[in-house]
Amino acid sequence: MTATTTSPLPYRSLIWLAVATFSTGIDGYVLAGLLPKIAADLSVTEALAGQLVSVFALTSAIAAPVLGAATSGWERRRTIVLSLAVFVLGNLIVGLAPGYSVALSGRVVAALGASLLNAAISSYVIHLAPEQHRGKALSFVLGGWMTATALGVPVGLLLGQSSWRFPLIMVAVVGTIALIGIMIKLPHLRLPVTTLAERLTPLRQPRLVAGLLVTTGILCASYTCFTYAVLILGPTHRAGWMIILIMFGYGLASMLGNAFTGRLADRFTPLRVLTVILIGLLLNSLVGAVAFQVASLSAIAVLGLVWFFVAGIGNGGAAVPQQARLASMAPQSAAIVMALNASAISLGSALGSGLGGASLTAGLAPYELLGVAAIVLTATLILHLVVARLTARRTAAAAA
Repeated sequence: MTATTTSPLPYRSLIWLAVATFSTGIDGYVLAGLLPKIAADLSVTEALAGQLVSVFALTSAIAAPVLGAATSGWERRRTIVLSLAVFVLGNLIVGLAPGYSVALSGRVVAALGASLLNAAISSYVIHLAPEQHRGKALSFVLGGWMTATALGVPVGLLLGQSSWRFPLIMVAVVGTIALIGIMIKLPHLRLPVTTLAERLTPLRQPRLVAGLLVTTGILCASYTCFTYAVLILGPTHRAGWMIILIMFGYGLASMLGNAFTGRLADRFTPLRVLTVILIGLLLNSLVGAVAFQVASLSAIAVLGLVWFFVAGIGNGGAAVPQQARLASMAPQSAAIVMALNASAISLGSALGSGLGGASLTAGLAPYELLGVAAIVLTATLILHLVVARLTARRTAAAAA
């Protein structure tokens, strides 16, 4: 059976891809809420436990374009099945790891599978769905990730109260279910072969590279705090059920931001929407940093949640306008640019987790990570404005 772009939207096939992205979404967020338990069980510091998040993101950032080019000639369903199987295996290794080094190795294995899986799924959906329904199809499949943020992560954290290993086993089980469904229901699909050099062609544009670094900066600032959110909010929200509810709220805030800014980007320009979001994230970090420093403990209990949920809205809302702006910079290479943007996201996540861990190791208090994030956001906002200026000049020159 071969997929064609003239067939109606095949939700019975796409649902299994959504389940696959659901499993990767849980994996991407759940460990951040379990750092104290992981550190205690593996006999490492919480900052070192946070590197389980960093190494996953860094491996994904490096591996995605390389593995994507290396497997571009493979049949797409085969690629998806293999990458999902590797992802499941990696999570089993982490979930059963007797020590930190084995857990770290398992995260590398899981990241290799996830990096190839995400790229393969995106390219599959774009070519499977009719052109007039591609946005709907991508939204449906990638909705698995957003659902994982709002639903899967709290469930994983609930399981993690008994053992931090249970959520990893849950991810492996969900991934296995998706694997079986994909093998049974997903049509075969072959795409044109692309080389790594062809995939990296857009990087010859300095303006586009700077735009990708804006993505990296946003995610770096986000993960500097999100990875250690349990430590930041811990003094005022100690109970496990509180953290679960807070993470659930963060997921809903991210979904709200994503949906709201998507409509704003259609009404206004992606550039304006992204500028407002970056300014909002920066102000939120600065106000939050001051509040944690000077406010009373009872006030921090409220202001800390306000900071966290506003950050969720901003971080979730930045994705749509940023992707739209990047695609407009190289419309003939939009698919490749989106793949590079995925690597920029993973790189930012890795840098943020690493920066937060290094800051804690250097002696900073967890709440002082908000100030570190503010510094990163300041640099990101400046870079964003530079890219906007260069784009405006290029547009004016083209018009002249």
